Amino acid sequence: MQTINDISALLINVIRAGLGFRVIYCCIQLMMADEEQGMYKRRIKNSIIAVVVNELVWVIKDLVISYF
Repeated sequence: MQTINDISALLINVIRAGLGFRVIYCCIQLMMADEEQGMYKRRIKNSIIAVVVNELVWVIKDLVISYF
């Protein structure tokens, strides 16, 4: 069971870091590209939604594992 928790913790951190870097990259591109601002704003919004969904999945996984 410890191995599953270690893998879960690693995946959580990798996904958070990746999405964080994506938001930072999109913010930098948003400052530079005037005509493509709508696209980068949409990408930032989708990345934030992905973070929320990711966190909900891990919370539900933890609840299911602790229940059984």
